[in-house]
Amino acid sequence: MESDEDHGTGDAPEVIVETLKRELAHERKLNGELLTRLKYAQSDLENLRKRMDKELKEAGESLARSLAVKMLVVQDELDLAVKHAQGGRVDGELSEGIAMVRRNLGSALQSVGVERIDSVGRPFDPSMHEAVEKVQGTSPGADKVVEEVRAGFTFRGQLLRPSMVKVELAQKAAKQEAKANE
Repeated sequence: MESDEDHGTGDAPEVIVETLKRELAHERKLNGELLTRLKYAQSDLENLRKRMDKELKEAGESLARSLAVKMLVVQDELDLAVKHAQGGRVDGELSEGIAMVRRNLGSALQSVGVERIDSVGRPFDPSMHEAVEKVQGTSPGADKVVEEVRAGFTFRGQLLRPSMVKVELAQKAAKQEAKANE
């Protein structure tokens, strides 16, 4: 059994009970504040984790995109080498080897999300194509791509490099140009 001396006072039991109640209320309030702080800290930690995951993913995407752009230059040079080899100026085995390296590079690029833009025969799209030459066509309708000078590519659905193309202007464009020239 506890005595008055255990609490350090000679107060009556009612005073001790009141003091203990106040202390308990104070501790409960402090406990609530600490719990609230803990919940905020947990929330902040979760938000930080999500932000770091997002930034890491974006950094990875940026690195992959940068590497893909550099590898497209190699792809272009291999395309030229294959074209040159098909002209009969290079040994057949060497030509086959170059073509195989070109195919492997194309497969590797495709596996990371690089896709070639299919341009020839399609309507000209300035967001995907860069017109390097225009020729007047005879058919009505939309301007269309007749030749691809340099292939264009997308990376995971976003334009990586536009196709450089020759465009056949639709007949309506010729009539509009004539009016503009008058």
